Amino acid sequence: MQQQTDGTHSTKLISWVESANSDHTDFPIQNLPYGSFRRRGAKQAEGAAIGVAIGECVLDVGSLATAGLLSGLSAATERAARLPVLNRLAALSKSERVALRARISRLLSDAGERAVVEPHLHPMEEVEMLLPFEVGDYTDFYASIEHATNVGSLFRPDNPLLPNYRWVPIGYHGRASSVIVSGTDVRRPLGQRKAPDAEAPSFGPCRMLDYELEVGCWIAGANPLGEPTPIAEAEDRIFGLSLVNDWSARDIQAWEYQPLGPFLAKSFATTTSPWVVTAEALAPFRCAMRQRGEDEPEPLEYLSHADGARPAFDIELEVLISSRAMREAGGDPVRLSATNFRHMYWSFGQMIAHHSSNGCDLRPGDLLASGTVSGESRDQFGALLEITRRGAEPIELPGGETRAMLEDGDEITLRGRCRREGVRSIGFGSARGTVLPARA
Repeated sequence: MQQQTDGTHSTKLISWVESANSDHTDFPIQNLPYGSFRRRGAKQAEGAAIGVAIGECVLDVGSLATAGLLSGLSAATERAARLPVLNRLAALSKSERVALRARISRLLSDAGERAVVEPHLHPMEEVEMLLPFEVGDYTDFYASIEHATNVGSLFRPDNPLLPNYRWVPIGYHGRASSVIVSGTDVRRPLGQRKAPDAEAPSFGPCRMLDYELEVGCWIAGANPLGEPTPIAEAEDRIFGLSLVNDWSARDIQAWEYQPLGPFLAKSFATTTSPWVVTAEALAPFRCAMRQRGEDEPEPLEYLSHADGARPAFDIELEVLISSRAMREAGGDPVRLSATNFRHMYWSFGQMIAHHSSNGCDLRPGDLLASGTVSGESRDQFGALLEITRRGAEPIELPGGETRAMLEDGDEITLRGRCRREGVRSIGFGSARGTVLPARA
């Protein structure tokens, strides 16, 4: 069942946390994303806690529960709130998650609650953000037809889009252990690569390091092994979304991917933003899927959304780069591209239905990434592979630098924001990573 809007989305709702009422904040009271944090300088025994972003502060949800401020909610909710990561929170029922959101919204909007809630707030600059989930499994999809066509045209100009693309959500199993939180540096990977004119491959640092602008879906609930999740129930499996950068070693990938797909080219690092914007917060920004053309097949029944459904998300996305030279000169990051997630060919509901259609069990905290989000024009492409046409058309940066692919010291930042007339805008924060040199 698709999430409906309620009082927590009202534009009239304001918080006694003043920074949450700024027009520019990503985290007004209508958002309330979850994450995992610990206080900077805290004793090791203190550990991590679940937090909610509100303006420029983090609300400690675990300490709310300990203080009795979540009383009246289910016992499972109170237990989940006290844990350091979101897996058990994502295992709660939809109604329990909605009730927790409503309680937190009331605590942060009712001025009469300020005295008891304010001690559980921490300034963002005083906390360290951690991975929001213990990631059990990670699957990366390929859900942008523009990206698939652009990449196909670089490698197969006579046959850019393979025949199965319009019928099936394409994906591969990624590496959960190398999913990292925003701000973690990314080491340039080593691997095999073979130049087109070389007789044999060589082993060494990646020479074509790239980013990928993606959106990640964190799974809620569980389906038993052998029991698929029908598409009509897939919406309830979406706990929330984050920004994802699926770092990619293009030269390693080109050599290794046949016949089984990417391996070391993808498994070295995947960055996620620390905040999970919940399905409940995103309810006002749901929209219809893109219209398929007359020459395109309709999805098979198990992938078909109900008439009138709004399975897509209207999310503005952008990628920014800051080179080491730019930072040393005091320059601001520059935008590489901007696009919108609403134009994806496949929805997260379809990805969930397809992923589980063979009986594969998806568990709370599993991560499904969308694949690179690209639009129709160069300024909407979600990877340097597309923007520079595999390095053949480098881009210019301030100060005279050029980039065919990423260089050591480059910092990539992904941002996302939802805007709609008559609705309070909300944001995702950022997913950021800086490239370090390869190991000697």
